[in-house]
Amino acid sequence: MDDFMKRSWQYLWALFFLTPVLLLLINSFAYNWRWGEVLPPGLSLRGWSVLLGEPQLIRAVLTSFVIGIFVILLNFVIALPAARKLAFHSFKGKAWLETILILPILIPSLAVVMGIHIAMIRIGLSDTILGVILIHLIPTVPYSIKIFRAGFERLGGDLENQVVTLGGNKAYAFYSVYLPQMINSFRSAVFLIFVISLSQFALTAIIGGGNVLTLALLYFPYLSSVDTSVIASFSLLFALLPIMVVILFESMLYLINPYKNRSLRK
Repeated sequence: MDDFMKRSWQYLWALFFLTPVLLLLINSFAYNWRWGEVLPPGLSLRGWSVLLGEPQLIRAVLTSFVIGIFVILLNFVIALPAARKLAFHSFKGKAWLETILILPILIPSLAVVMGIHIAMIRIGLSDTILGVILIHLIPTVPYSIKIFRAGFERLGGDLENQVVTLGGNKAYAFYSVYLPQMINSFRSAVFLIFVISLSQFALTAIIGGGNVLTLALLYFPYLSSVDTSVIASFSLLFALLPIMVVILFESMLYLINPYKNRSLRK
């Protein structure tokens, strides 16, 4: 009976999460589907034809993909050492540093982006992909630090001390001990970072100056359209890109996991 109830809840949760996706899929093929109608009166490929017929689509997808990947990598470079330091060490000014790191979440990015834009113009990073990648670090790094810090705190610093005592170093301790047991933290960070980067419209438009075309910039004008099939098609494409990135990083993490043949993933 308990197993039956458990499976029932699993099916209900799956139905809960899959229903919006299914509705989007139906809507992308629907023709003139009005509110109140249970089923669309007809089917049409107009939504997908408009999406695939967009001449800038491939450029926008590739640009969004490249920006998202580099934003993820830079988040790892910045957030992992910061999270480890905050999790394992106490130092003067730690509370102030934690407050500063959380400010980009509390303060809207648009409040400071104009000043950053002026600085990027002076150093030649405005209207470039590099400038957009750097500006996307503002809304993503705080989340990465919090995710990785929670992972380090869950495991504790004693494991690292044991590896060092046995003759290893901190880098090997991270690779052999922390990495296999923080797979879920990496998975969550990759998905969240890419989704945040992919959805940035205002920051990309200001820093990119229209020269850096991402999927968000391409998608935004269609929001004013009354053609819901087109909007549904774009939404499905938006949902597909993060899934592709997660699959890519899952493959990479599997290859570099030193215990990929053991069940150390928690």
